[in-house]
This record gives sequence, C-alpha cells and structure tokens, in this order.
Amino acid sequence: MNLAVANKNIMATGVNNKTGEKDKIVRPIFKPIKQEKLSDKIANQIKSLIASGELGPGDQLPPERELMRLLNVSRPSLREALNSLVSMGFLQVTQGSRTVVKSLAHDTLGSPITHLLKDNMMGTLFELIEVRKAIEAWSAFHAAQVASPEDIASLEATLQLMQEDMGREEFGPLVKDDADFHLGISEATHNRVQTHIMFTIYDLIRQSIGKYYKDIDYKKIYEQHVEILEAIREKEPETARARMLSHLDYVKVRLKEVLGVEEN
Repeated sequence: MNLAVANKNIMATGVNNKTGEKDKIVRPIFKPIKQEKLSDKIANQIKSLIASGELGPGDQLPPERELMRLLNVSRPSLREALNSLVSMGFLQVTQGSRTVVKSLAHDTLGSPITHLLKDNMMGTLFELIEVRKAIEAWSAFHAAQVASPEDIASLEATLQLMQEDMGREEFGPLVKDDADFHLGISEATHNRVQTHIMFTIYDLIRQSIGKYYKDIDYKKIYEQHVEILEAIREKEPETARARMLSHLDYVKVRLKEVLGVEEN
C-alpha cells in the first residue's frame, strides 16, 4: 500500500465521555506553510499587474521613493524585487535610469528582426509592413467592436497631439505620435499578447523608417488616422479594417518612392 495514502487515512479513535460513542479524528498529511520573502511578494504584485494589462509595455514605474511609499516596503526589498523582474525580462532600465515594462515579445521577436533589418533593410522593412497589415487590420476591426470610451478618448488625445506637432520643425515627435496612435488601437483591443507584439514591432519601425518620415506626406497620414478613428468610434469593424489596410498600403507605396524601390 502507498504509505502516503495510508498516512492520509490514519485515524485516532477515542471515546466521547458524554455519548459513549467512538470519535474518529482524521489526520491527513499537512503541508508546511512556506514563508514568502517580501521581495517575492513585491515582484509577484508587479507581475500580476503586467499579466492583467494594467501595466503595459513601455509603461514607466513610479520613482523608487514613491514605490516604497505605495507598497510600504524598504528600499532593499524593493530593489531586490525590481532586479529580479529585470533579470526575468519583465522590466528594463532605460538610459535615463527609468524602470519601464518590457515587451514580453522583444527578445524572441525583436532581436532576430533587428538583425534582419541590418542585413537587408529594404527587403525586411517591406515584409514587416505586410505583417503589420495582417495584425493591424485585425486590431482596427476588433477595436471597433470592443473599444471603451476611455480608449477612444486616448486615441483622440494622441491625434490632437499629432496635429499640434505637425507645426514643428523636428519630426521626432510626429514619429512618436504615429506609433502611439497605432499602439493605442492595439491597446483598445484589450488583447495583452497583441499589445506586447505590437510594441516590439513599433519599436523596430521607429528605428527603421523614422528617419524617412519627413519625406512622407504626414498630413495625409494624419487624415487617414482620423478616418480610422472615426470608424472605430462609430463601431464599424469592416470599415475600420478597410481603412487601416488602405493606410498601410499608402505608407508602403510612399516608402518605396522615397527609397527608390520599384513596384513588383
């Protein structure tokens, strides 16, 4: 007989003094309670926020002192937890010593594509746009079905910022606004995996085509963004998908013209 099973069923027999009946006390195998380190509790809470989507890729954590106050923990415990999450790939520390949520798809997806872009920039770039068409057409379609009023307001704010940045000489903010709009649509799908994948792709897009943005008609880009948002706001999934595909086709054609690549 299995000793574990036998032990689980061991009973102590005694006599109840009041009734005279026998009492049977079941003594199962109890497992000892493990003491969890405070740093593990901190790390698990942050991981839960990432898993639930409350913390998304690129989101910046509060400063160390504020986190200590919010979590009611000491600096050593907090630093141990953050270092653990960095080593596991959930967080990363940027050049400005900011701690941000890392795209969980970055190492497996981003690094190989980065190498491909370096080896064959043009070919990989246009293949990347084709992948975007497949993913973002679905994003626009699904966002038109499930986007919340808060999602719509966030997208409207991004387009407002893009309109303001069109009057600036520097194109860096426009590149960011463009990426933020597309990432905002991804977040509006409320699909956490989708959001992490798109964050990685747009990180690559910023690196590869950001420098060509000034040669593309960004006013046209803005107008297309407005039309996509209108379809999402009006909950017209098919229209949102069609407008997203048209938008990305336009970007692809313009990039080929800028780079001197002939249409196949």
